[in-house]
Amino acid sequence: MGMLQIFKEGKCISVTILHVGPCTVMQVKKPETDGYCALQLGFDEKRVKSTRRSELGHAKKHANTTPKKFIREVEWDGKDEIQPGQQINLTILEKTKFVDIIGLNKGRGFQGVMRRHGFKGEKKTHGQSDRWRAPGSIGSSAAPARVMKGKRMGGQMGHHRCTVRNLKVIDIDLDKNYLAVNGSVPGMNGDYVIVARSVRG
Repeated sequence: MGMLQIFKEGKCISVTILHVGPCTVMQVKKPETDGYCALQLGFDEKRVKSTRRSELGHAKKHANTTPKKFIREVEWDGKDEIQPGQQINLTILEKTKFVDIIGLNKGRGFQGVMRRHGFKGEKKTHGQSDRWRAPGSIGSSAAPARVMKGKRMGGQMGHHRCTVRNLKVIDIDLDKNYLAVNGSVPGMNGDYVIVARSVRG
């Protein structure tokens, strides 16, 4: 939803507000039918007019529900009794102190080595006129006479999946399904993220 500042115990804390759920169980995968345990969760209603027939059929066949915009498969131990079409809301995180947030970070397009990798740049002396932000030499000598794989160069920056771990839960609003966490999360306002219990905390 966005970020704001709150004051707690005399300290200014930056928090991110997340709209979490309710999520609909689109499909329950079990070892007998699929070979493993997992839950397929869907969030945010999707217009039927802009939905493919395969998505409509999947939602109706497995959960008898409407199609969703954001569908992801999450791990499930198979112990709890969960039925397709069931709603999962923020109450499952009510006693959680730390969470992991998974999402796509902001895409920044094609960037050079200084912004992408933090290179300091070339010197501005001794007649340098157009090489200040250049990466410098990238190749090897006569052997192996090629650019090694993994060389840090300019290229596409951002817009990849990343995980921010151990974000402290500041507040939970069960009526509005709002979750406030300390710190920033991947992506822009309005993007979809996955909220999970922290594996470390």
